[in-house]
Amino acid sequence: MVTPTPAQLQIRNHEGLALMVVAPAGCGKTEALALRVAGLVERNVASDSRRILVTTFSNRARDNIRDRLRSYLPSSVLRDCVSVTNFHGLSTRIFRAHARVIGLDPEMEQPESDWVREQCLRWGWGWDQIISAEGALRRAKQQGLNDVEVEELLRRRRATGALKLERQRLTENRLTYDDLPRVAELILANDSVASLYRSHFGAVIVDEFQDLTPQQLRIVNRIGLGRTTYAGDLAQGIYGFAGAQPAQIDAAIRSECSTVIEFAESHRSSPAVLSMVNSLNKMTGGLTLTSARPDSWPGGGLAAGVRFNNPSEEGRWAVGFARYILDRAPQQRIGVICRTAPRRETVDAIADQSGLPVYRWDDGVLDTETAKIMKAMLVRLNAVEALASADPLLYLRESAALGAVADTDTRRFMADALLWCLDKLRDGMTPAQIHGRIKVGDQNTLLTAPGLHLLSGHVGKGQQFDWVIVVGAEDGVIPDWRSTTEASKLEDARVLSVMLSRARHGVVVTFAVRIADRYGRVRTKQGTPYFAQLRAASFTDAAGVQAFMQSADWDAIETR
Repeated sequence: MVTPTPAQLQIRNHEGLALMVVAPAGCGKTEALALRVAGLVERNVASDSRRILVTTFSNRARDNIRDRLRSYLPSSVLRDCVSVTNFHGLSTRIFRAHARVIGLDPEMEQPESDWVREQCLRWGWGWDQIISAEGALRRAKQQGLNDVEVEELLRRRRATGALKLERQRLTENRLTYDDLPRVAELILANDSVASLYRSHFGAVIVDEFQDLTPQQLRIVNRIGLGRTTYAGDLAQGIYGFAGAQPAQIDAAIRSECSTVIEFAESHRSSPAVLSMVNSLNKMTGGLTLTSARPDSWPGGGLAAGVRFNNPSEEGRWAVGFARYILDRAPQQRIGVICRTAPRRETVDAIADQSGLPVYRWDDGVLDTETAKIMKAMLVRLNAVEALASADPLLYLRESAALGAVADTDTRRFMADALLWCLDKLRDGMTPAQIHGRIKVGDQNTLLTAPGLHLLSGHVGKGQQFDWVIVVGAEDGVIPDWRSTTEASKLEDARVLSVMLSRARHGVVVTFAVRIADRYGRVRTKQGTPYFAQLRAASFTDAAGVQAFMQSADWDAIETR
């Protein structure tokens, strides 16, 4: 158990049930929410049949807050008084208990994987067609419509691909991930059901409020309007593609909550890293952060930007930077993060040949049991036969004996891994090459292992590394060339802020000026326009990076 800060104590002791907590990355949000729940239990908000509902957006976040709660509440109290779930888990619970209220079968097949993407691949659709259909379905299903209304909307919008998928879903009598919150909202529109949940949950906690879609906020409001604690940070709202609307959600929560408590003291990052994050605040809406213990960071940390002639030069520099650190501080973690995975491919290839411990976060195998099954399947897999089969995904499922896997979580992980495997086979990789990509057998290892970690900006959200290199920071990547509206460009600024804020000791932003497109034509590029803001921070160049590294106290860095 850690010693709470004054702000965390204020959150724990706040008497009202409606509360907004603005907590940027590294400021102790998870600890504050655990304290908040403990305070509510102490004040008998949860007693007898009334519980506290804690909602998150991922299993990892759910497990993190549950672990922190164990530091403040006895196991029996945690079991009897608190329900911790992600939004899909909550929606599933509501559906299974009350599906018949909206005329549906509670035994409909539940999603264990991304059925929409799998079905598109079964039909041999191209990526443009897949992305268009997925987007049309998601937008339609976030409007609180029933099945008939969804189909009518897709027909009016002439979304033929999405309409074909929806009709196939109905034929198979199944729900997708997008259907779960949709049917939960339809069920909670019934006042009797909503009243039941309002009576059962004395208070609600929402983690990462900036990632809420309007639909998810409507679900929360039906259960806990005026009794909800929202925690998050507008500057970390990077899921607009999934329907999140950070600015709209922020305004709605401020209207609901008369009390707002802000965290502005970072316990994660050095002053130099924070100066980079703060430089983007006018675009991200973030708070100005200060370091909790600025003198404790050797050299004050590092913040830099470096220009390269091409991605190969950039990749060699990034891997050399990681090697220099690991030679002097072997337990350090270096994250190489890019806005998009394809732009990172050159760095990945150089890293693979480096001999350093390398971890790919966007590979599809992240747990021990899945890794074991996948490796065994790939050893005997005939890729030509698999791709030539009538249903390649079914072929892989049968090859991996997915039907014999009893554990629910392992089945879900396996389904996702097989979809990833099919993507790689269609990209031309051999089973042996895919086998070689499965280097991580334990998800906890991925989160804690020293070495070089390769990931995209969205995948890294919620994680931290000792050092971060943001590669591929060209105009057209950050912001993305498809970001044509002011809102989308501001979201890309938030993506950059999230990538920067993963770093503890230091962060370097790099870009290349000559890049070959997919046809081999070399294009001249400029650095991201956000460099104008970054240069106002404690910002140095390649020579400054070299001077910092050579003069650094590596013993102090390793122990900080």
